[in-house]
Amino acid sequence: MKLTKTSIGLLLAIFLLSLNMRPAITSIGPLLDTIRNDLALSNSEISLLTSIPVICMGLFAPLAVWWLRRFGQKWGITLLVLVIGIFTALRFVWSAYMGLLLTSFVVGIAIAIMGPILSSFIKERFASQTPLAISVYSLGMGGGATLSAGLTGYFYVGYQSNWSAALATWGILAVISLIVWFIVYKPQIVEKTTTEDVFIEPIVRSPWKNYRAWMIMLFFGFQCALFFALTTWLGSIAGEMGYSLLKAGSTITLMTTVQLFFNLLVPFLMNKNPNRLFWIFVALSIGTVGLLFMLTGIPNLIWVSAVLLGITLAVLFPVGLLLPLDETTNPFEANEWSAMVLSGGFVIGGIFPLVIGILYDATNSHTWTILLMLLMMVMMAIFTFLLKRAREQ
Repeated sequence: MKLTKTSIGLLLAIFLLSLNMRPAITSIGPLLDTIRNDLALSNSEISLLTSIPVICMGLFAPLAVWWLRRFGQKWGITLLVLVIGIFTALRFVWSAYMGLLLTSFVVGIAIAIMGPILSSFIKERFASQTPLAISVYSLGMGGGATLSAGLTGYFYVGYQSNWSAALATWGILAVISLIVWFIVYKPQIVEKTTTEDVFIEPIVRSPWKNYRAWMIMLFFGFQCALFFALTTWLGSIAGEMGYSLLKAGSTITLMTTVQLFFNLLVPFLMNKNPNRLFWIFVALSIGTVGLLFMLTGIPNLIWVSAVLLGITLAVLFPVGLLLPLDETTNPFEANEWSAMVLSGGFVIGGIFPLVIGILYDATNSHTWTILLMLLMMVMMAIFTFLLKRAREQ
C-alpha cells in the first residue's frame, strides 16, 4: 500500500516522539563509572538509575488505558513528552543522587504510559502497515539509545567533565519532537463522536486471562532485561577489559548503531517471511554466539559481540511489540494488550540491571553478568517455544 503525505508525516512524528523514550535511561551507561565514583555509590546503587525507570515503565503501563481516555491521543502524548523533557533537563541543576533517582522515577512513569498509547495509535492509523510503523517506532527508540550512548561521553568532555550537563542535554529532543507532532497530527473524523457514542466501544478481550498474552509478556520481559542490562553494563564490561571511558562507551555505540541499522531491515524481513517466531530463534542464536565471544575475555572480541548483540536487539524488540498487536482486533484491545505486555515486561526488564549490580558488588567480576545474559537468552527461547505450541493448538 502506497504511503500518503499524511502517513509519512505521522511516521516522522512517531520516530521523533520515540527518540525521547530511551536517552534518560541509556545516557547513564557511558558515564556509569564516572557518576558512581563522583557520588561515591556502590554498583547496586548506580544500577538503580537504570532499574527504577524500567520498573516504573512496567508498573505504570496500565495507566495508559485511563490516560488515553482522559486526554486523548494528541494531548496525552504531548503531556508525556513534556514530562520526559522537563525532568531530563532538571538533571542539570539537580545532580545529587536523590535528584537522579527522582527524575528517573518520573521519566519512567511517562515512558510507561506513552508506550501503549503509541502502539494503539499505530494500530489505528497504520492497520495495514503495522510492521512498517512498528519498525519506525523501534527505530526511534534505537536511535535515541544510539545517540545517547554515542554522544553523552563527548558531551561530558565538551562540558569540561560536567556529567550532569551531559545527561540534561537530552531534554532538547522533547522540544523538537513536539514541534513536528503539532504540525502533522490531524484527528480522524471518527474521533469526533457524540456523547452517546463515547460509551460504545468494541469488545475487548482481557489479556490477563489469556495464556498467549502471558507468554508474550514473559518473552518481552527477558528481551527488555537483555537490552537494559547491555546498555547499562556493556561499557563497564569493556572497562574491565582495560578500555578507557570513551573506548568503553564506543562498544555501546557500536551495538546500538548496528541495532539501528538492522531495525531498518526488519520490515523487509517480515515481508519475506512474516513468521515472527522464526526470526526470534534466529536472533537468539546470533546473540548467544555474541555472549559466548564476550565470555572468552578476549578484549578485541567484545567488538564482534557488540555487532552480534546489536543484530539480536534489532530483531527482538520490534517483534516483541508486534506480537500483542498480531493477537488483537481493534485499537482499544491493542492498547490493553500492549499495556499488559509492557507492564509485566518492563518490571522483569528493570530487575536484572539491579541484580547485575548486586552480583558485581559481591563478585567484582562481570563473568556472572554475561552468564546471566545467557540465561535471558534461554528463557526467551523457552517462552517463544511455548507461544508457538499454544498457537498450534
